[in-house]
Amino acid sequence: MSWTGFKKSLNRAGTTVLQKTGQIERTIDREFADEEAKYRAFEKECQALQRDAKQYQDAMRSMTTTQARLAETIETFYGAADRTSDGAMASHAFTSAVEELDGGIQRELEGPYRTTIMEPLGKMNAYFPVVNEHITKRNKKLLDFDAARSKLRKTIEKPSEDPTKLPKTQQEHDDAKEVFELMNDQLISELPQLLDLRIPYFDPSFEAMIRMQCKFAEEGYEKMSAVQRYFADNVRDDYAAGQLDAQVEAVLQEMRELSICGAN
Repeated sequence: MSWTGFKKSLNRAGTTVLQKTGQIERTIDREFADEEAKYRAFEKECQALQRDAKQYQDAMRSMTTTQARLAETIETFYGAADRTSDGAMASHAFTSAVEELDGGIQRELEGPYRTTIMEPLGKMNAYFPVVNEHITKRNKKLLDFDAARSKLRKTIEKPSEDPTKLPKTQQEHDDAKEVFELMNDQLISELPQLLDLRIPYFDPSFEAMIRMQCKFAEEGYEKMSAVQRYFADNVRDDYAAGQLDAQVEAVLQEMRELSICGAN
């Protein structure tokens, strides 16, 4: 930091302290405060959306990978019992189906998801540090303006014997006011425009997410439907009638009767 920059920072810190003690009047700009509050809410929502979108992507990848491991274990169970049974054939078909889904996620969905959702979110969030820098500069210029106004008022209230002091103080006040109002008006004008652009900006990403979810669901349904043909025709009817639950309970009862399961 240069010496000039250090002096400005020191003066602004002093102005802040004097404002807190009521010795320097603080400018309250309700219009800017309202626009900044809306902007801060938008910033927070976009950052949360980026985190959630990444978590969704990781969850989809984790789900299909875990599903593939489950299928591999199930196939091992059936294969160890009877490789020619309907259950063994169904478990093999299930393993093939989930492996294709897992590969499809990585091959067909991750690239488009990154391009249409993650990258636009990243670009939007990259603007916030730039906007925040403008807001920080505006706030610093506000401190300069408040300090210059206070100095001018004191000079007017207690005139100096130096005839050049008042014109100089007036000019410093006018310059500080002009710089502040220029930055303030720009932010008040452009912050709402930035927020208004969020809908057309995110519309394509939202549509892409819906389409990709539909594609994943359709492919999953298609592949799981192919696995169902290995089950007996009456299985679905038995499940709807609650008979499968009874079958499972019967097997559990047989397990309970085994001495190693603590029945005796």
